Amino acid sequence: MVDDDLWMLIELLLPPWPGRSPRPRPVADRLCLQGILYVLDNDIAWQLLPLELGFGSGQTCWRRLERWQQAGVFDRLHRVLLAGLNAAGEIDWSRASVDGSHIRAKRGEPTRVRHRSTGARRAASTT
Repeated sequence: MVDDDLWMLIELLLPPWPGRSPRPRPVADRLCLQGILYVLDNDIAWQLLPLELGFGSGQTCWRRLERWQQAGVFDRLHRVLLAGLNAAGEIDWSRASVDGSHIRAKRGEPTRVRHRSTGARRAASTT
């Protein structure tokens, strides 16, 4: 699923394994990435990742994804891939669009909300 050229790019972006333990990771990073891609491509729950594929458990892959996401691996990979495509002239920027859905819009000065009183007052007349 992940060819050698793409893996070389990704491997450089991965954070170092935590701790000082000399023992190897339970599942290799490349296998975890393939497990992550398998789950996303097949739109299945993490618990349904077949162990027979050798990618590790769904929980292992999910933890690794979470760790890499928090380390910003995928954001950096996106920038690296875009830069490479741009340098090769493979991106048609005339057809690009800007999506502002992740940027908070400034709405000017907030308006004050009228608060209703909770204090005692005369009851309304019913006659």
